[in-house]
Amino acid sequence: MATVEDVALRVLYEQDETAWLDAMAALAAGGRYLDLDYPNLAEYLADMARRDRRDVESRLIVLLAHILKWVHQPEQRSRSWRATVVEQRQELESLLERGVLRGHAEAVMADVYLKAIERVAAETGLPIDTFPATCGYSLDELLSPDVLNEEA
Repeated sequence: MATVEDVALRVLYEQDETAWLDAMAALAAGGRYLDLDYPNLAEYLADMARRDRRDVESRLIVLLAHILKWVHQPEQRSRSWRATVVEQRQELESLLERGVLRGHAEAVMADVYLKAIERVAAETGLPIDTFPATCGYSLDELLSPDVLNEEA
């Protein structure tokens, strides 16, 4: 049987996620584990994991797209492209410090590369077959501060 607090937490989850998170944190900090809103907590944690994975994929696409433009359009190189590569590389480094997300990045690299090619072809007007069919970079190479210096 659901208690008034259970119902209040479920409603709070739907109305104000941040307040719900504060309530979950307070319950956990107080050792009140039986009072946690487990159904919504499970949903929230699964959503966070999916969000983290999407963030890794999105940042890899942007990073690869800018590296591909750098390599295949040297006459168009700009500080903005370089800054985007640095930003995405740094953000990915932070995200990938945790093993699960690093494993995910490695697992999706081929699919992400194809999306990056499609994006670059759309942005530049270059034919898709301009780009190698498979990614020529390892994850470690993409995360290297020298990733553009090798291509300069």
